[in-house]
Amino acid sequence: MQRSILHLDLDSFFVSVERLFDKTLIGKPVIVGGTSNRGVVSSCSYEARKMGVHSAMPIVTAKRLCPNGIYVNGKMNEYIKYSGIVTDIIAERAPVFEKASIDEFYVDLTGMERFFGAYKWSTELRSRIISETNLPISWGLSINKMLAKMATNEAKPNGQYMIPAGKEQDFLDNKPVGKIPMCGEKTVEFLKAKGIDTIYDLRQFSLVALQTWLGKQGSYLWHLAHGLDTGEVHPYHDPKSMSSERTFESDTTDAEWLKKVIILLSDKLAFELRSEKKLSACIAVKIRYDDFSTHSKQMSLPSTSNSKVLLEKALYLFDELYEKERKVRLIGVRFSDLADGNYQINMFDDREKDILLYKAIDEMKNKHGPGKIILAQNMGVGNVKQNGILGAINKEAKRDDNKLKKKER
Repeated sequence: MQRSILHLDLDSFFVSVERLFDKTLIGKPVIVGGTSNRGVVSSCSYEARKMGVHSAMPIVTAKRLCPNGIYVNGKMNEYIKYSGIVTDIIAERAPVFEKASIDEFYVDLTGMERFFGAYKWSTELRSRIISETNLPISWGLSINKMLAKMATNEAKPNGQYMIPAGKEQDFLDNKPVGKIPMCGEKTVEFLKAKGIDTIYDLRQFSLVALQTWLGKQGSYLWHLAHGLDTGEVHPYHDPKSMSSERTFESDTTDAEWLKKVIILLSDKLAFELRSEKKLSACIAVKIRYDDFSTHSKQMSLPSTSNSKVLLEKALYLFDELYEKERKVRLIGVRFSDLADGNYQINMFDDREKDILLYKAIDEMKNKHGPGKIILAQNMGVGNVKQNGILGAINKEAKRDDNKLKKKER
């Protein structure tokens, strides 16, 4: 049976929510991401995009390109709220759906044509979302996730577009190679140097040639240029929290060593947050002493997945909670009040270099393993015997983080 995949994307989501609260922003170049020069653009209106502004751009650059823009700090709690409303509307009607980020969804509608049609169902869903939230949303419909996402980009702003079955190559061929999802500027420049401007041009080269030039990415591009994508729609679940804890082989009173364990547990969870495109607004630390008495303390914070921020808060909670000289047998860290957020460190305050730094670190962790790399600045004060701590913790880590996470969901 041929697949039928729907992709939905809330248009300029943060800006659209801001306009619900301030109608004077409608039709004007709006940039969400803060008013100081040290932030980055989280979202911008189409009016600002026409001036060259785009997401992840430094605010100082955006101000140079769009000096008359309206710069706002943003209301993360409201974005989470409205994302939840849209999620609930989709969940009530969709057979299987995936929440890819705070403002992006995939729905598997395979087989629906036998009833009343995927196009009709998708149109009614979009109308319902718009009527209940007053937010613009676009969708694309095709035979796989990649083509559906490209169809959505064709539909924007605030529209809908279906690629008819059998017309996939017609849709693709005249498009620039840069329209392929995840085909970045450097790759586009490399391909143009090879005389490849359009997806049709790309299809003239063999899989082997593209793999020779670009490795795995070459294989990815070859398949997508031919309209091939085997990505599945992963059923959505909403984890309430994630946690990690360690029981020590020997009880200890070494507070400095315990802090290093807190740092490593927090860094590990922060990496998981970013990997799952989540943000946390609450952090807790748990301590169990040798007499089995257990104590915990938590605090709220602006939604983030920034390791440095989360580590600092975890260490603060540890200092508030720990009773000196008491022997500790278990220590744990828990992130809760989770919300979907496409790769953001701190939605409005972090500098571009911080975001790029954590992206690079996460790529290295994905390649070599999450326990292999941690920022020296995150290790705290004093000399750190990192290998010894990692060895001890990794030995105990096999207990069952997965069981803990499942229990929290």
